[in-house]
Amino acid sequence: MRLSLATVFLFTALLPLAARDVPLREISDDSGLRLELKEGYFTDTPARVMARRPVTHTLPSGDEAQVRVETSPSSFTVILARKVANTFPGWAQGSWALTRNRRTGKFEHIRVFLRSDPYTHIQLRPDETDANTTLLDAVVYDAFIRRGLPLPVPFDRMLTMRLGDILSFAGERFPIRYYEPSGGDYRDVRAFIVKVRAAIGPLEFGDDGAIDEHGNYVYIETLEPQLVETAAGNPAGKPGLNCSGFAKWLIDGLLKPLTGRRLTINELKAPYGDRGSGITRPWDPVRDLFFGLDWTRNLAAAVQKALYPGSPVQMSEFEVRHAPFTQILVRKNGATEIQSYPEHIIDTGFAAEGIFPLLYTLAVDEPGNIYLAAISDDRGGPRPRLRRYFHVAALVPYFDTENVFRVVVFESAEETSFSRFRTRYPGDFINLVRIPIEGAFEPD
Repeated sequence: MRLSLATVFLFTALLPLAARDVPLREISDDSGLRLELKEGYFTDTPARVMARRPVTHTLPSGDEAQVRVETSPSSFTVILARKVANTFPGWAQGSWALTRNRRTGKFEHIRVFLRSDPYTHIQLRPDETDANTTLLDAVVYDAFIRRGLPLPVPFDRMLTMRLGDILSFAGERFPIRYYEPSGGDYRDVRAFIVKVRAAIGPLEFGDDGAIDEHGNYVYIETLEPQLVETAAGNPAGKPGLNCSGFAKWLIDGLLKPLTGRRLTINELKAPYGDRGSGITRPWDPVRDLFFGLDWTRNLAAAVQKALYPGSPVQMSEFEVRHAPFTQILVRKNGATEIQSYPEHIIDTGFAAEGIFPLLYTLAVDEPGNIYLAAISDDRGGPRPRLRRYFHVAALVPYFDTENVFRVVVFESAEETSFSRFRTRYPGDFINLVRIPIEGAFEPD
């Protein structure tokens, strides 16, 4: 069961469905309906099943479910689509889907949607090495939070087993928190987004531009004032901020109400930590390899000092260094494959391909934070090829008041699209530092 373009459009149109979700233990049971459908849909021949027309059933709870069959070149899927807002999208909370091989009828997997989000589900698969075991995958935004969790039950019993019983077999090994987020935990982050959007309008992009501790627009490299008539990289002829200067503007807006001052540019340009190696050190002064990394680390350290005065500041505390998944789904040329996802690499970060599920899990595990991203690659430029941090952005993952997961991107003096951001850097790496949102945001 793959997400078609039409499904994505439908998802966009029906986002508020998540607001109607209930705790997992309260999802209405459809095992009785699945028992009725077993012979006609789950075990009948592929040709007979694929010929069946959609039909709607009413569950004992009063909820409605449409039973329909969707096909692909190699498989077909029997979907029990729950009704929400007079529609049956197939991914509303409680929806259930069995996929079988189109030619042989062999069971491939079952997917159960635990919340109204097409990008989060559990998947049940037959264990090819043990007929008495079913394997459970917990999937969020194309990442496997759990992969191949063994359940001591034959797969054919899963066809009619109650959802609560399935999750009971998984027990504490199942990461339930990723399927029960609470939009109420993100009030401060949502308020921050509103304030940034209200203040960002007059800002302009300016190459190498930032605001110094005195409130003056200057060039980061020289600290010379930005003159309107010679503002480099700014066609509008106005002073402006580049990606790094804009990140400073954001953090100054958070810290100045606490400290009474803006950060200095020199303190943000200073090397942070023992980064690099004997190979990179001779080239760093020439190419400024770690500028974006140092800048974001210094900003995060400044936030830590202001919020927790007197406490030691440790990079391991503010830098994101763990992802709760080691495999992701990657779509290329119309095909989907499972790829390993590397752990955090010091002074490099995470592969950009996993940034969407990483931000989802961070939003669930650390509500109340935003993240400064430093993006790097090792392509192009003169030899030797060395990794260089070339861009900085602020990423804001959160759940809205309708309990829908979203990511806002602020970069280079504007708000941009996360859907573009997440596909903009194939093969690159992203280093993240945490910025807790506590107190007022007052930019000037």
